[in-house]
Amino acid sequence: MSFTRRGTAAALLALPLALTTTSARAHGGGRPRPRTLHIAGDSTAARKHADAAPETGWGTALPFFLGAPRAVANHAMNGRSSKSFIDEGRLTVLLDGVRPGDLVLIQFGHNDEKTEDPTRGTDPYTTYQEHLRQYVEGARARRAEPVLITPVERRRFAEDGTAKPTHGEYPAAMRALAVEEHVPLLDVQALSLARWQELGPDGTKPYFNWLEPGESPNYPDGVQDNTHFRPQGAVEVARTTARALLDGRVLARHDLRRLDEPVPEGWITWPQA
Repeated sequence: MSFTRRGTAAALLALPLALTTTSARAHGGGRPRPRTLHIAGDSTAARKHADAAPETGWGTALPFFLGAPRAVANHAMNGRSSKSFIDEGRLTVLLDGVRPGDLVLIQFGHNDEKTEDPTRGTDPYTTYQEHLRQYVEGARARRAEPVLITPVERRRFAEDGTAKPTHGEYPAAMRALAVEEHVPLLDVQALSLARWQELGPDGTKPYFNWLEPGESPNYPDGVQDNTHFRPQGAVEVARTTARALLDGRVLARHDLRRLDEPVPEGWITWPQA
């Protein structure tokens, strides 16, 4: 069972956009140019290599829900915050590939919370918002559409089985910025928290990178990772992201596919590093 359409609509804050698939025309042919979705984010979205399998970022699964000729350019990178992604020049590289009519999906928060690390930590209502504005302004300068995505929730439960929010004020700060800057916001933090509550402590384990000893050669002693996903979790988060893009009128129904269909875990692959 995946996120419901009702839950998506309830948790989605999105402002209408004047977006059409004909916003970027091919020279001379009059046909729509394929629109690319560029992902700026951290390890929860990033492409994983064979030495990390079965850990999977949701950005790897997003193309399964996009109809041709939509494409994904996944620039998400392990361990990055809204600040370090910029400081390392990764935003510049991402924007170099952005064309009019593209989308720039922006999801940070996990590593911004590490305020003890001056290379990554930000303050929710000051430096976090300031850095996010650079993504928004960079996308708009290239006539692309920025989309803010609140950080997906970790797997945390109270003793009574209640799913716990873990991102402090960062989601609220992003929501406020989205209103201020008139940017569509996909509230994946709220959606995922509700989903983890529905599944419960045991039901969420197959979604996260929980492995028994010997289950994977990459984790011979097993692992109990409450932040990163296995294929099932990555597919779940990618599906809800795609649905939120539809419900927020960022993409049209013909831009998407498989929203209510199963996606085999075998479709996930991990390239060699």
